[in-house]
Amino acid sequence: MRLRVDLNNPVFQSQWFGLEKEDRNAVLQSCIKLSTLTWEQLYRDRGFRWELIHSRRAPDGSKLYSLRITRKVRAVARRTGDFLEFLTLHPDHDSAYE
Repeated sequence: MRLRVDLNNPVFQSQWFGLEKEDRNAVLQSCIKLSTLTWEQLYRDRGFRWELIHSRRAPDGSKLYSLRITRKVRAVARRTGDFLEFLTLHPDHDSAYE
């Protein structure tokens, strides 16, 4: 079963819409590609580099993950059922882990 992409988080949207046009479009293209993948394909994908963030948890205690959205930008997301819920974007890759 394909994963479903949730782009409705207001913090994520604010950060996404604040990117330069080229970066905004690159994030959109990554989201389109993600919507064609199964969870197993995402876990193995070498481009997205899905990684557990050991140093942080969501306010509800759920696990947070980092994935490379573009060459410049990483995202913090969580899995909620079949949904990949985007939470934040990080042009500085290291800030995704703080």
